[in-house]
Amino acid sequence: MLQHTGGFARERRLKGPAEYQQIFRAPCRSTDEMFLVIARKNGLNYARLGLAISKKWVKQAVVRNRLKRLARESFRRNQQLLSGMDVVVMTNKRPGPLINKAINDSLQRHWQRLVTCKNSSLV
Repeated sequence: MLQHTGGFARERRLKGPAEYQQIFRAPCRSTDEMFLVIARKNGLNYARLGLAISKKWVKQAVVRNRLKRLARESFRRNQQLLSGMDVVVMTNKRPGPLINKAINDSLQRHWQRLVTCKNSSLV
């Protein structure tokens, strides 16, 4: 039987307002025309992800769900880079063109910026 190795386990998710509030006070931020990504060290040996894709800026549920799905997938592929961090991905006002490649490229740039921030003394 095949073993599934690349999931997005429950312990890798941020849960509850208190966990989000801690991260919103974090000094490590990365922004572009699509996303605002905020991160903070979590004291664990793995990364956790929270998503805040606003209905105010992305009206259609199908588009919001696609953004969340792509963000989770990108995070899952890059979670080794972000180990030891809590990360929240938010839409930045009205995101630009919602092309999958542009979304993935944007998230990849954010992950690289967060790695730089993680290695500094700011977080």
